[in-house]
Amino acid sequence: MAYNLLKGKRGIITGALDEHSIAWKVAEKAYEEGATIVLTNAPIAMRMGQIKILAEKTKAAIIPADATNVDEITTLFTKSQEVLGGKIDFLLHSIGMSVNIRKNVPYEQSNYDYFMKGIDVSAMSLHKMLAVAKKLDAISEWGSVVALTYAAAQRTYPFYTDMADIKAMLESIARSFGYHYGLDKKVRVNTVSQSPTKTTAGNGIKGFGDFYDYANAISPLGNASAQSCADYCVTLFSDLTRMVTMQNLYHDGGYSSTGVSTEVMNKLGVE
Repeated sequence: MAYNLLKGKRGIITGALDEHSIAWKVAEKAYEEGATIVLTNAPIAMRMGQIKILAEKTKAAIIPADATNVDEITTLFTKSQEVLGGKIDFLLHSIGMSVNIRKNVPYEQSNYDYFMKGIDVSAMSLHKMLAVAKKLDAISEWGSVVALTYAAAQRTYPFYTDMADIKAMLESIARSFGYHYGLDKKVRVNTVSQSPTKTTAGNGIKGFGDFYDYANAISPLGNASAQSCADYCVTLFSDLTRMVTMQNLYHDGGYSSTGVSTEVMNKLGVE
């Protein structure tokens, strides 16, 4: 059921690869709630994904951009304002990639060139997008930026390797830039720490299936789905949360606040 939370608002959604991705669900939900959107991703990712199908469903324009390239980001914001007919009201940063994880490189043996690539793609890209948007004054006052993150930024998960450090940097950028952008333009910047989610990216992490089941057993509400994450992101884009900024917001069914669950203890044979 649509409530038109985003009626008349304009937004940019990054990272929609296929129907399993959170960004895909966010785009669909934003459109359902009355927003007009632009979809973007790196050119190579767009060739691999199904973004044209999503664009048709949401009546969205597609503007390719490499989020590590300032010139391409500048073009993205400039063209988006032209296509949408005004300033941007919301932006979803859903960009994450670790070459070390892809190549199964152990954390303590990290390839530093790969590490730096991961930082640039997955964290520095947020700073670059915010810096360009602020310079162009491309985001309207009380606009909202949401970046997707994960609890490994605060706690150790061996399989998450260098991406844990990268997500910590992403969250720090959201806080730091959120202060300056909020002070100058009233733009909100938050991160959403989502449950393990069965996306194409998530399934690429070794041992993900077992950990998904573990997190689901710990969380009193179970793992949050990609669809419910989209619902949450839309509330953060809306005017209902206009005083929320510089926060890392857990959307994980209670996992981050639960030490251990009865279900897990029973499985371990604890009486």
